[in-house]
Amino acid sequence: MTLSSPSIAVILPCHNEAVAIAGTIAGFKAAMPGAVVVVCDNASSDGTAERAAEAGAVVIRQGFRGKGNAVRRLFSDVEADIYVMADGDSTYDAASAATLVAELVENRLDMVIGLRQGKAEGQYRLGHATGNQIYSRLFSFLFKVSVADLFSGYRVMSRRFVKTFPCYSRGFEIETELNSHAAIHKLPIAEIPTPYFARPEGSASKLNKVRDGLRILTFFAIFMRDYAPMRMFSAAALLLALLSAILFVPVGLEFLETHQVPRFPTFIGSMTLLSLAGLSLVGGFAMQSIAAARQQAFMIGYQAIPSVNPITPTDAA
Repeated sequence: MTLSSPSIAVILPCHNEAVAIAGTIAGFKAAMPGAVVVVCDNASSDGTAERAAEAGAVVIRQGFRGKGNAVRRLFSDVEADIYVMADGDSTYDAASAATLVAELVENRLDMVIGLRQGKAEGQYRLGHATGNQIYSRLFSFLFKVSVADLFSGYRVMSRRFVKTFPCYSRGFEIETELNSHAAIHKLPIAEIPTPYFARPEGSASKLNKVRDGLRILTFFAIFMRDYAPMRMFSAAALLLALLSAILFVPVGLEFLETHQVPRFPTFIGSMTLLSLAGLSLVGGFAMQSIAAARQQAFMIGYQAIPSVNPITPTDAA
């Protein structure tokens, strides 16, 4: 059974996008005529909120700077069956929204990511495309899922995904958290190629390669610690044990020859590292039990929210 007319909300987190926001809203209104368009003005100083309201969007405000903070406000305040999230800079193809929504509904997914495609001049700042590829491959390795465009801001999500998403992020690491949440809980997602355009003249990206890149790496570590602790702590234990063995080998060989331990500080260092390896494993087991309880609590809340395309006994009739 498919929802006859699922409610759709287009949500646009924005900071200083006065140049592009009206065109973005117009594009989504044309592509999704039955949807409500909601703009979260994230402490803009250029009239973004006023332009958005004039273009027919519902405007809410988030005074705390950062894209993650804006997304948190949108996820909290907007009620819908399906959420279409994009940036307010006119770089994403609004006409593709219907395709992404259809993919979500027909295949009973929780998130569909718009895989950005396009090679026009001005689409990517220097290093952004390369950085995206590197981080996408790192994410795929760490979380054991295949992701081609980790930082895409064009996403269609189910209600049960949005309403069970914790949203810890403050800034541009929000896309990484969305993918991490889906990967850790093994939620069904897909990537669909969509056109990607250059920003309009006078519009500028807010992404800082160094600052936001470090935030994303930090987020990787924190998320792995909280949701996959045994993988993280066992890797740390293995590294510490290896370092301990490297220090111990010459001391052990010398002891076999002389029956003495002249390098006592090295021996102490080796044993200290070995003890830390053991503590790391113990800590991993303890945190794994906490992660398991968190997973159980998540699944109870997740399964309490109906799928956008539930299967019922009447479907067999």
